[in-house]
Amino acid sequence: MDPLILPGEPASLSAIGRYIVDAAAAAGLDRSAAYKLRLAVDELATNVVIHGYQEAALEGDVFVAADMDEHVLTIAIEDTARPFDPTAQSLPDEEELDMPLNERPIGGLGVLLAREGVDDLRYEYTNGRNRTIITVNRPTGAITD
Repeated sequence: MDPLILPGEPASLSAIGRYIVDAAAAAGLDRSAAYKLRLAVDELATNVVIHGYQEAALEGDVFVAADMDEHVLTIAIEDTARPFDPTAQSLPDEEELDMPLNERPIGGLGVLLAREGVDDLRYEYTNGRNRTIITVNRPTGAITD
């Protein structure tokens, strides 16, 4: 699939979501895996747009690319927003997850769902660019376009 390059603005999030749905279908992912992938990308892309660009008073693009081979679908998200490493974020512990929503500390749940919903999530920051790489295993026997 051709990569997407969109402004780092909330209006771009729906196009990113459609791109991920198309990539998941092309990779032969089942509904559950496709949903978890979209949830992960939605969370990470929203963090880029809201926290990385808007809250930091920065402007820039979000680059999203899907690549697949016979075993995995890989999604790369790149941006020039404020650095944010989702793999280094502290996550809610089990005690916090058992708390009622109105008593639970804010933050971490979306990243937890993103990290647990995919097979691998990596982050790197190089030359002023954030790069988050998400990998999802394809079903055995999936055909590569």
